[in-house]
Amino acid sequence: MRREEALAILHEYTKTEGLRRHAYAVEAAMRACAARFGEDPEVWGVVGLLHDFDYEQFPRYPDHPVKGSEILAARGLDEASRRAILGHVPAMNVPRETGMARALFACDELCGFVMACAAVRPNKLADLEASSVRKKLKDKAFARAVSRDDIQQGIAELQVEFADHVQMVIDALRPIAAALGLSSDVKGEP
Repeated sequence: MRREEALAILHEYTKTEGLRRHAYAVEAAMRACAARFGEDPEVWGVVGLLHDFDYEQFPRYPDHPVKGSEILAARGLDEASRRAILGHVPAMNVPRETGMARALFACDELCGFVMACAAVRPNKLADLEASSVRKKLKDKAFARAVSRDDIQQGIAELQVEFADHVQMVIDALRPIAAALGLSSDVKGEP
């Protein structure tokens, strides 16, 4: 599936700007992960873009992500991509057997947390560093809906260093900061 088709599906099912921004962020992080591991950024990016596309319409487990996977199967998304999407929801107990699946799990919650960290800073993403994210993770009251356990487990499963992975995500989000609402530039779509 090409990005244009995935973006159309995202926009068809996801109307809130916040969830769309999360999808753009995870897409950017997945593209960066793919480049890091010598994989196809287009394929991994599509998975990042679509991982929560069904959440507004089917917010309860197991409808999310099962119904979404059924929709994506009907739209022609390959099985490996759908399994990665299923695996990003821990309750599904779908083994994350591929690098793509592990990367999605390692990027999903972290993207949300990085965006929350950037949102409260005067310069947003421009000067955010991994050390600041690590410090905010210790504050359980900050972005309390974000699972710190999932972030730690995801990074462990991906077998990368915490600071390196967090910084890679930050660096991946910087070019699309305006689209994420995390810069003073005009907002737009990445």
